[in-house]
Amino acid sequence: VQLVESGGGLVQPGGSLRLSCTGSKWAFKTYHIGWFRQAPGKEREGISCISSPDYITHYTDSVKGRFTFSRDDAKNTAYLEMNNLKPEDTAVYYCATVISYNCPRSYEYESWGQGTQVTVSS
Repeated sequence: VQLVESGGGLVQPGGSLRLSCTGSKWAFKTYHIGWFRQAPGKEREGISCISSPDYITHYTDSVKGRFTFSRDDAKNTAYLEMNNLKPEDTAVYYCATVISYNCPRSYEYESWGQGTQVTVSS
């Protein structure tokens, strides 16, 4: 499946953004999806994942309570709602899909998008 992320941009601390991840295949609904981010000079970090078909979500501690992961399989799109953004959230954000099980290690994801830049700065 091909994935395209969108919705990134520049936002002030405390602001909000909604990222989208759109898949190319009708079978998008069968995939588990993950969101990752990579800041300059840092390793890629898994921040959230959502399962199929029961939409169970998991979040890393640094975003818990601020980010919400959802999906609309009728639109082949997943969303990451990000609130109360902090400068340390600045990174390129990627979505990825896997068919096997929810929240695997990052190297097990099979398809990746090109990423969208999120910059949190005043």
